[in-house]
Amino acid sequence: MSRPRSKKPSVEPGLVPAPGSLLDWRDSTHFDHWQDRPCVLCEQLTPMRSHSKEPVHKQCAEDWIAANPVEARLGRFASDTQPKIRHDDDHA
Repeated sequence: MSRPRSKKPSVEPGLVPAPGSLLDWRDSTHFDHWQDRPCVLCEQLTPMRSHSKEPVHKQCAEDWIAANPVEARLGRFASDTQPKIRHDDDHA
């Protein structure tokens, strides 16, 4: 008898920091230059967007991760993965 497959999360998980760690949202895709929207957590206006385009303050997302560590592992407010810097172009 096979197990039913679990439903895949609607958001592809990124690197979710451990509670107390900081999200890395340096990419400009986390900032809406045209419209502030209410944060999904505190309802105050913000130009910030999560990796899944939810309007959310970075601090609100970090507080939510600290309060909901199990749910956070599904990737709701994940950090973007940072490419590793390669140093193989040194021709010395």
